[in-house]
Amino acid sequence: MLLVTTAILAIAAWCDLATRTIPDRLSVALLALGIGSRLLEGPAAAASSAAVALLVGLGFLFLHARGMIGGGDVKLIAALAAGTAPAEVPALLFAIGIAGGVLAIAYLAMSRVMPKTSLRPHAVLPLRIAALEAHRIVRRGPMPYALAIATGTVAFGLGA
Repeated sequence: MLLVTTAILAIAAWCDLATRTIPDRLSVALLALGIGSRLLEGPAAAASSAAVALLVGLGFLFLHARGMIGGGDVKLIAALAAGTAPAEVPALLFAIGIAGGVLAIAYLAMSRVMPKTSLRPHAVLPLRIAALEAHRIVRRGPMPYALAIATGTVAFGLGA
């Protein structure tokens, strides 16, 4: 299951990096995968995880309403919480927070040293995204937080 979750999170991170959006179908896939895995432990396990995921989602929705986190990030985190045992959710959120802090420090450091680049519309996709990201970093635009969500979740999963 960690492999499938990692693949979905990698796609979400790539989409967030390239377009600053996370397709809803990725959050739905993680939600279905998580609830399905919790159902294997019994309906009570699935229900408790769904309840915690709802609380986590509402908490992050509060942050989204204040412009602190994107809506796609909220859905992604809530979907991940649905597949996590309630007692482990704080550790998952901590791992995501640590990864987010590292990403923020990296973006702040890069904003000071990155040269201003020109966007080349005819370059291959990875180079266009790299140039666009350099432009976003220099102007201190929003971070692709799905990178932190993916990194923190995978680190959490590998540590479990």
